[in-house]
Amino acid sequence: MATIDAVSGPSGANVPSPAKPSWLRSNWGVLLAVAALVAVIWLPTPEGLSIAGQRMLAVLAFAVIVWMTEALDYAVSAVVIAALMAFLLGLAPNPANPKVLLGTSAGLGLAFSGFANTALALVASALFIAAAMTATGLDKRIALTILSRVGGEVHHVVVGAILVGFVMAFLVPSTTARVACLVPIMLGIISAFGVNKKGAFAGMLMITTVQTASIWNVGIKTAAAQNMVAVGFIEKTLQKSITWLEWFIAAAPFGILMSIALYFVMTWMMPAEVKEIPGGREQIRQSLADLGPMKTAEKKLLAISLTLLLFWSTEGVLHKFDTSSTTLAAVALMFLPGIGIMTWKDAQPRIPWGTIVLFGIGISVGTALLQTKGAAWLADLAVAQFGLKYATALFILGTLSLFLTLIHLGFASATALASAMIPIVIAVLQSVATPGINIVGMTMLLQFVVSFGFILVVNAPQNMVAYGTETFDAKDFVRTGLVLTVIALALVMLLGATYWRWLGYI
Repeated sequence: MATIDAVSGPSGANVPSPAKPSWLRSNWGVLLAVAALVAVIWLPTPEGLSIAGQRMLAVLAFAVIVWMTEALDYAVSAVVIAALMAFLLGLAPNPANPKVLLGTSAGLGLAFSGFANTALALVASALFIAAAMTATGLDKRIALTILSRVGGEVHHVVVGAILVGFVMAFLVPSTTARVACLVPIMLGIISAFGVNKKGAFAGMLMITTVQTASIWNVGIKTAAAQNMVAVGFIEKTLQKSITWLEWFIAAAPFGILMSIALYFVMTWMMPAEVKEIPGGREQIRQSLADLGPMKTAEKKLLAISLTLLLFWSTEGVLHKFDTSSTTLAAVALMFLPGIGIMTWKDAQPRIPWGTIVLFGIGISVGTALLQTKGAAWLADLAVAQFGLKYATALFILGTLSLFLTLIHLGFASATALASAMIPIVIAVLQSVATPGINIVGMTMLLQFVVSFGFILVVNAPQNMVAYGTETFDAKDFVRTGLVLTVIALALVMLLGATYWRWLGYI
């Protein structure tokens, strides 16, 4: 039993301190993950599945549970998963030559294979750019500049918040960083308007801000790390590349239509208690004026960011430089003497290194699942169970979209979800017999669905950042998020039957 310690109260009397949760209650997620790992390993190896493949499925089960329950910090979970892969694969027969063991060195090589993926360089570089935006204050200046041009009417402010989220998605390639920048600005607007922090207007504005970020994670390839996971798997497994412009052409209509839907859903379901806030625009302009004239570092960063955006959008059209290489070059420029926007010492504490570690190991898990044929075996099982073998491409898109949306309810990270599910999605698409199906295109479209973290506050870090402001209740996020999710899935089917089919992705 948990013990209760007595502490001295205000009057000097002993008052029981809160009981600490038991070790079992605190670590149930880890125990469940270990139990799943052991159970999958000890099951009889099914026909057609190698021992290494079975052990990778065991590692996948472990990873999914610790990621869903958040039983371990994401960075810690990545280290544990790498160790499991090194030994479980190392002591398994080599799938290419079952007479010999794979060896722990080869197992560890597979565990760290994700760090050799060019997508990792893009994610790491993007985090440095996001850090530079925060360090220089350029992100805040851009947001306030856009908001200063909207009127004092509540509906105009909502439109301004959506427009800010759209523009920032092009320039700040980190969702959490974008929302972390915008949250204090939105709180300042709420305060300046003199409305209740827990009122409908405050909640509507904050939810609109964070949902816009999630919507444009779909619309822009470089807006979120989970997109890079999918691109990394597509490049490694299917030997195809999706340029920034190709992604944008495919996804922008979805982002635009969802942004319009977001406006109507939020203003209808959470109508503000006021119609117009006198002096609202002036207060925003005052906040912008308080920043002072644009600093040299901001001008340099803006020039680098716009040049980088130009290179991203013309990849494969005007040049053949890939997105990862151009982004890495931009970061290199940021640190060069003379051009330097910040020093390594300034950047280091602003970088979420755990995200980079998780990203690398996540790609490794997917890569190992594909190489050991574990993903293919699981995909064959899914194809048979869902009747996808001879299904139409649109039916496959709808079924897998619904599956990914439901399983996302258990994940607090779209990056982790993409790492676990995209290799299986690729394997499923490779297993079906539908003639003419575009595996690369369908994988990209299903990656769009991975970013649908609209329903629960815990479905994405940016949701939790906004929730921490205490401007809205979780139930308001859920009820508006459910409507947005239904609209998003309906748009997937509509665009799948029309626009995406015309583009050749279905």
